Parts: sequence; C-alpha cells; structure tokens
Amino acid sequence: MTEAATAIAHPNIALIKYWGKADERLMIPAVDSLSMTLDVFPTTTTVRLTPGAGTDTVLLDGRPADGETTKRVATFLDLLRERSNRPAPAVVDTRNTVPTGAGLASSASGFAALAVAGAAAFGLDLDRTELSRLARRGSVSAARSVIAGWAICHRGTGAFAEPLPVSGIDPAMVIVVLNAGAKAISSRGAMRRTTETSPLYQAWAESSRVDLAEMRAALDSGDLDRVGEIAERNALGMHATMLAARPAVRYLAPATLTVLDRVLQLRGAGVPAYATMDAGPNVKVLCRSADAQTVAEALRATAPGCPIVTARCGPAARLAAER
Repeated sequence: MTEAATAIAHPNIALIKYWGKADERLMIPAVDSLSMTLDVFPTTTTVRLTPGAGTDTVLLDGRPADGETTKRVATFLDLLRERSNRPAPAVVDTRNTVPTGAGLASSASGFAALAVAGAAAFGLDLDRTELSRLARRGSVSAARSVIAGWAICHRGTGAFAEPLPVSGIDPAMVIVVLNAGAKAISSRGAMRRTTETSPLYQAWAESSRVDLAEMRAALDSGDLDRVGEIAERNALGMHATMLAARPAVRYLAPATLTVLDRVLQLRGAGVPAYATMDAGPNVKVLCRSADAQTVAEALRATAPGCPIVTARCGPAARLAAER
C-alpha cells in the first residue's frame, strides 16, 4: 500500500546567526542560534512511498530537482528508511513560495516540511524535539522552522531547537527582496570557506555567545530595541567574517548597503528599525508591528520595483491536516 503525507513549514530568520559546523556529516552547528519563524513564504511538501520504484524522485515546484538537491533529499530519506526499517523509495514533491537559494531560508522551510511529511509517510511517531533533530540533518536552520515563533537551537552533539517563551513585544519583519535569484556560492560552500580560512571567524563565534546571552536577556525584558541592536551587530559581524575569508565571500550588494543606510535614517528619524541579513543580498528589517507600514513604505521608496513583504511570528511545521 502506498503511503503519503503532506506537511507545511515556514522559513525562520535567525537574529543570532548560525554560521559554521562542528561536524558536517551530522550537521552539528558550531554556535547556538536564535530565530523567529515567519508567517509568510510557506513550503508545502508531499512524501509518497513508492515500493515498486527503483529510485527516489524529487520534484521542486513541479519540475525535476537538480542533481545536488536530489542527492541531499535522497540522503535525508535514507535516514527515514533506516529509522523505520522500510527500504521503499519515495516521491518528494515540494512547492516553495520563497525564492530557492536566495538567502531567504528556503532550506529551513524545505527540510522542516520534509522532516514532518517524511516521518509521517514512513510511519515514525516523533515528538517535536525528535523532529527538530531530524530536520537538522537536512539543514541546521530547518531545526528551528519546526518550532513556532521564537526558537533557540543548541549547538553540540544531538543539536536541536526548542521554543523560546517571549512576551511583551509585538514584532514584525519587513523583508526586502533585492535579488530572488540563486546565489553564486551556496551557503554550505561559503560556510566551509569562512570557517576554514577567515581569521575573524573564531572571534565572531566567541562574540556570538555573548550576543546570545544578551539577546535572551533583552527578550526576557521585552526590549525590542535592544533585541534589534544585538541582531544587527551579529549579522554584520557574520558578513565581516565572510569578507575576510580567502578568497572573500561577498553576498552584500550595492543595493544592500543602500537599504542598510535607509534603516539607519529611519532610526535617526525616531522609527526603531534594525537590519539583519543571511547568506544573500536581501535585507530583513525588525521593527514593531505598529511601525511596519512606515518601515515598508520607506523601504519601497528606497528599493523601487523590489518586492517588500511584511511578516510576523508564524506557526510550527505541521501536517497539512493539522491546524
């Protein structure tokens, strides 16, 4: 009997960044990270077991996935086959509403959805922590997209994400999509080059631990301005480590710097807004929900023609039948 399950997951944006692995095979992060799962750009993934097929089939937005993506998904399915003791191949059909490979956390939502759908299709009964650990094996950031709202992902053996209780703040994330195309160098490749060659990496990793402690204190006290300040410095520090890699990894485009300048101008005008960037040129701006429209309008004028998307805290990865 063919078994199938469909899951939905949303991307998350790390405010304390994950960058660098302690173990690439097991996907163990070298640093802790802290994020906000969004309510936009969902990924929907269906996993259907096909016992009579010879190999796995991977579809991305209705088309056969490229060789590297197919390999990553098949390796992930091997984990499910091993745990369930069911050797069946599968068809994986993933539909993204977030641009793939553009530094907008498509791998986070993608592997979180794959973990939830795959576990159900292969008959595995996993709790939220086990699902987070499983999703991490596809993409470390996916461990956080299993969790609703705010999450912290722990480094070290058996790394997983867990919910972070946050109250007293009403945040929004205004996303400026400057370039929706795939990056010239993948996050994995850039991460490896940075950790292996950047003389700034270890200093950033140490400072990130301080940032995390201060971020948690700011969240506990409901101080969104302090949260934003820490997030912005953490992201800029991460990009500095990449610029110092040999050869340099440069994701920040001229348009990125223009948007960063506009964020500074907004703060100077009394509108609390704070930027963060992942491995790509696109900018996400943390602000209060009450200021989101003002921030979005300012950024729309700064980056005419570029999509501007406003997000708030989003749900956990879940089966399509769940609410």
